[in-house]
Amino acid sequence: MRVVRSIGKGLLAALALIALVACAQQIRLSEGDALPPPPEDALRIATLNVHYIDLRGQGEGRWSRAGWERRKPALGAAVEALEADVIAFQEMESFRGGNADTDNLARRYLLDRLSGYEAAAIGDWRTFPSTQPIFYRTGKLELVDQGWFFFSDTPDVIYSRTFDGSWPAFASWAAFRQRGGGDVFRVMNVHLEYRSASNRRLSAELIADRLRPVIDSGTPVVLAGDFNALAGWEVMESLEAAGLRFPKVPGATYHLDRGLHLLPAIDHIGHSPGLRGVGGPHVPQIRVDGVWPADHHPVVLDLARP
Repeated sequence: MRVVRSIGKGLLAALALIALVACAQQIRLSEGDALPPPPEDALRIATLNVHYIDLRGQGEGRWSRAGWERRKPALGAAVEALEADVIAFQEMESFRGGNADTDNLARRYLLDRLSGYEAAAIGDWRTFPSTQPIFYRTGKLELVDQGWFFFSDTPDVIYSRTFDGSWPAFASWAAFRQRGGGDVFRVMNVHLEYRSASNRRLSAELIADRLRPVIDSGTPVVLAGDFNALAGWEVMESLEAAGLRFPKVPGATYHLDRGLHLLPAIDHIGHSPGLRGVGGPHVPQIRVDGVWPADHHPVVLDLARP
């Protein structure tokens, strides 16, 4: 009996310790900051995973069509508040099964609501995967080029499965020039596998291989997205070895759609030596009428030329 009681007390103590650690993490990682106005003569870059809309059923769940109708005003207000020149979106998908992107509800809603923006890194979904668009402010930037590749042994084959056979995942990119002249710079938008460490590692190595010659040519590069990786992980180190710098993101960026902050940032914005940070990163925790726009917070970084 004494042994059983000792085990019970030990279990309760362990659970209490876990709860205490979780509470401490929640407090430490919940320091969202107020987003200042964009600095003059800088580019404001943002990244946000908006979570896909599941159209396969008629349910009322958070990620269903009905859930989308409830959260879309919050998403619109949150994106407007960023005042970003470039926004890399992940999971901007109205999923019906398969790869078709015939009516992208979130993309259409935001483009209709946001004045002065267009979407790059999109096209006919049969030849250009379009669920990772890069919005840009048309009064400030002009689109020069765009492209994609998949995290796969056949990266230039559209919708090819990842290295371990998981669902297709890819990088989208767009090249811009400031209106009125200036050098071309490239923005790459990525979403790495959350379950498979080997997928993340191989995907990061492929990204590094594709970006290294661009950086070496002197073209400024921004790499943004949901990396599903913490600062200091091998994934991030391999990208840094390619010539990218990732300013430390304060607090958490993934909150389980409940404002729970248990992990440090998994969403990041990196840049090449052709750019320098002049503000941020910021992680504004934007909720509208008690509704979170997504299960991630945006990350915002202001960049300028050296």
